Amino acid sequence: MAAVSGFEGFEKRLQLDFSPTGADADPLGLRGLSPATLRLVLDAVGCSIVSAAGNRHFDAYVLSESSLFVYPHRIIIKTCGTTQLLNSVPLLLRHAARLGGAGGLRPSLCRYSRGSFIFPDAQPFPYSSFRHEVELLERALPAELAHRKASVVSSPGPHSSWHVYSAAAGGYMSEERERERELFTVEVCMTELDRGLASAFYRGDRRRWLSGDEAGREMTEGTGLGGVNPRSLALGFAFDPCGYSMNGLDRDRYSTVHVTPEEGYSYASFECVGGPWEEEGGETAAMLARAVRVFGPGSVSVSVSGGGGRSEAVWSAVESAVGAVGLECRTRAAEYFPGVGQVTYQTFAAARQ
Repeated sequence: MAAVSGFEGFEKRLQLDFSPTGADADPLGLRGLSPATLRLVLDAVGCSIVSAAGNRHFDAYVLSESSLFVYPHRIIIKTCGTTQLLNSVPLLLRHAARLGGAGGLRPSLCRYSRGSFIFPDAQPFPYSSFRHEVELLERALPAELAHRKASVVSSPGPHSSWHVYSAAAGGYMSEERERERELFTVEVCMTELDRGLASAFYRGDRRRWLSGDEAGREMTEGTGLGGVNPRSLALGFAFDPCGYSMNGLDRDRYSTVHVTPEEGYSYASFECVGGPWEEEGGETAAMLARAVRVFGPGSVSVSVSGGGGRSEAVWSAVESAVGAVGLECRTRAAEYFPGVGQVTYQTFAAARQ
C-alpha cells in the first residue's frame, strides 16, 4: 500500500496473451474466469476490485491499486503502490490452461513494463531491481515463449527510464490478425502536477458522504477527463481522502487514468489503445494532448508500443501533441521487442525560458 515516504504512483504493467488450442474453444476465453479466481489472483498481488463494467468485447475493473482488463485471449493488470504484480503470472497461466476447450489456453506473449519508481527503496523484492523482476519472469514462463528480451530504455534525469520485458512464442506476430498488428498502446506518466488542477482529486467536505462511484463521476465531469475520448464510456472512482481511477470503454479499446494528487509526489497516468497509426497520430494524439492538459504536469514520459509506425513518425506525433500544452521533448529512444514490435520512449519537461 502506501510507501514509507509517500504513495508510489508509478505503475507496474503486465500483459498476457493466449491462444486457444482446440476447435471446441469457449469464445468467452479468459472472461470465463470466475469471480473467486480473480479474487485469488488479486489477493496474491495485494489489491482488490472496487468497481466493474463490461461490454461485448471486454471487462474492465477498477482496482484498489489501478486497473484490470480482461479480453477473451488477453489480460492486462496495472498496479501501483507496493503491489506484487508478478505473483499473478503462475496463477493466471495455471487457470488459463483450464479454459477454452480441451487443450486450454496456451500463452503466446508476456509483456511487462514500468517506469522508474519515485520511492524505489520502499518496493518489496524483487521490484527494487529490474534484473530480479526479469529473473522471476524467466522462471515463471513456459519454454514455448522462447523469444525474449529485457531492456531499460534510459535517458538522463530522475524517473526517466522505461523498463520493458517481453517473451513471445515463435510465429506469434505472424499469427495475429492484420488489424491487431495496426493497434498500438500509449502509456503516459506525469509528475509534478499543477497544484490547483491536482486539488480536484481530493474528496473534501462536499464529497465526504458520496460513494466512490458518485464522487468519481463528479471528478470525471468536473476535470474534463470524460472528454478526453468523447466516444468512450468513462467510469471514474474516487478514493478517500484523495486519489482517482478511471476506466474507459470504447468498443474493443480501453483507456485508463490514475491519479495520486499529494503534493511532493504527485503523479498521474494515462493509457489508451489507438490505431491504425497515422503520420500525425490522428485522434490518439489529440486524446494524449487533452489528457496531459487536465493535469498541467511539469514532467511527462510517453511510451508507444506496436502499431507498425516508424519511430520518426511516432516521435513527431507525440512531440506535437505534448508540445501543444507547453512541454519540450528532452530525450527519445526506440527499441524492438519480440511479440510487441517497436517501443518508442520520450521524456518531456517544462519549456525553457
